[in-house]
Amino acid sequence: MTMFSKKFFAGMALSGLMATTAVTGAFAQEETIKVGILHSLSGTMAISETTLKDVMLMLIEEQNKKGGLLGKKLEAVVVDPASDWPLFAEKARELIQVNGVSAVFGCWTSVSRKSVLPVFEELNSLLFYPVQYEGEESQRNVFYTGAAPNQQAIPAVDYLMNEEGVERWVLAGTDYVYPRTTNKILEAYLKAKGVAEEDIMINYTPFGHSDWQTIVSDIKAFGSAGKKTAVVSTINGDANVPFYKELGNAGIKAEDIPVVAFSVGEEELAGLDTGPLVGHLAAWNYFQSVDTPVNGEFIEAWKAYIGDDKRVTNDPMEAHYIGFNMWVKAVEKAGTTDPDAVIDAIVGVSVPNLTGGYSAMMPNHHITKPVLIGEIQEDGQFETVWETSGLVVGDAWSDYLDGSKDLIADWRKPLNCGNFNTATGKCGGSGS
Repeated sequence: MTMFSKKFFAGMALSGLMATTAVTGAFAQEETIKVGILHSLSGTMAISETTLKDVMLMLIEEQNKKGGLLGKKLEAVVVDPASDWPLFAEKARELIQVNGVSAVFGCWTSVSRKSVLPVFEELNSLLFYPVQYEGEESQRNVFYTGAAPNQQAIPAVDYLMNEEGVERWVLAGTDYVYPRTTNKILEAYLKAKGVAEEDIMINYTPFGHSDWQTIVSDIKAFGSAGKKTAVVSTINGDANVPFYKELGNAGIKAEDIPVVAFSVGEEELAGLDTGPLVGHLAAWNYFQSVDTPVNGEFIEAWKAYIGDDKRVTNDPMEAHYIGFNMWVKAVEKAGTTDPDAVIDAIVGVSVPNLTGGYSAMMPNHHITKPVLIGEIQEDGQFETVWETSGLVVGDAWSDYLDGSKDLIADWRKPLNCGNFNTATGKCGGSGS
């Protein structure tokens, strides 16, 4: 090859390299960090999940106004799994493999979460799950920002027992894993507290159940035995609307048979005539009515974003607020959105919650939360009637179930295990 030829080809190679670099540089400037939103926007759970999609869009917009993340804008990718549990897995895979999201915020029901777990594990992506659940799980790729049973169900029963003098219990739930497992824990807990089996009534109904007349009549009869009775409700989705309406039709008042709900918040009450429900209860870790400066700012930002002064806030929205900010902080700490790096960085991360304190991510991938019991008011809001004195650490494994009480979860090295059995000293107890 002549010197001219060498210079010619060297020049061609250099210009090609410069062109490639220019294209790559331009792409880097335009590249976004994609965030998946996996919530039902249709079907029976849309009543609860649509708002969670909306708040995620708000949080992403606010973060972009602050300059984005790692010098890049965040881009929301929204899908609708349509309250179809197998479709959640398909849509999760689509978000990760096709859309290339760095993290997913989504699911409501435990059956939808269980559906996607294998996908997140296989593809090593991140799921932030914002809703109270039954526990009995700790997965490396999942961060549980909603309440575990010891952060909602157990304190609610303690309140009813100690403050209201309840002796008879109706455990009413939708027929799927969250209510069944939660009620299994509550039944064991109540019996450990000396409650007789005949003083516990358990009932399950399908998603979207609408004919409550017979069941409410049974509850009324069960409560007429001369002992103070309460309903602990794990009824999910739009079935709550006819359930509460039938309670009102049957004349069941809060002072007679109080209902404490774990899946009814401000959003669900917005579609109800709350008059007959005044005095009934809900157990959450946040209420819109919490009077703190940070909550006031959040509510103001939400109403401005959504353009509707009547739209409410609720507990799972706060869980997304906490989880999103934890993810942002962990990514900044790690200097990358790489899932393994974020998983290592996020344990110990602490961010403000909306009740005026800070919530921290624990080694078991659950967070610290206050517990509040609220009483339904005529305006669809809750008045806090009881709260824990401090934050409660979420427990992945129940202390009241034989297969779980010896298990702990710790995703830090060297343990790196979601179900370490403290009795046998081995990883791999009854779950994962």
